[in-house]
Amino acid sequence: MAQELRIITTGGTFDKQYDAISGELTFRESQLPRILGQSRCTLTVHLEGPLAVDSLYMTEEQRVEVAQTCQHSAEDKIIIVHGTDTMCNTAKVIAQTLGEENTKTVVLTGAMIPYSLEGSDAVFNLGCAISAVQLLPPGVYLTMSGRIFSWDNCRKNKEKGIFETLI
Repeated sequence: MAQELRIITTGGTFDKQYDAISGELTFRESQLPRILGQSRCTLTVHLEGPLAVDSLYMTEEQRVEVAQTCQHSAEDKIIIVHGTDTMCNTAKVIAQTLGEENTKTVVLTGAMIPYSLEGSDAVFNLGCAISAVQLLPPGVYLTMSGRIFSWDNCRKNKEKGIFETLI
């Protein structure tokens, strides 16, 4: 049987597109179908997009909604495309919601530069997440810039524009 995974998109920089009229980065549609097609991904992927929000504006209720979506997912391998500013916060809510008896592997990822702009890290980060979710044991993780972090040992260093461990 082919490996199945669920990808939940919440918005974030990953999916933003430049709006020539307003001059701002906005949400229109998820870039995931295009990226998966371009990447020739052969896994069975179920896409779900309950939110399209900048993570700076994500509420605790929305974080709980994402966590519950993971909890009720038929798939045990889940990737969440998320804004980088509060990705660690959502990972914590997911880990607490799934609890110690968790049997799912959840990997959060995002992008520092939108997929729609040149020089984006979106495709690389998504590829790392797809590999990581298949190889890691059950738990909640983040992957950015080729590194994998446990949900409880990471932070975004906004001065350097990278994720790093706490310890």
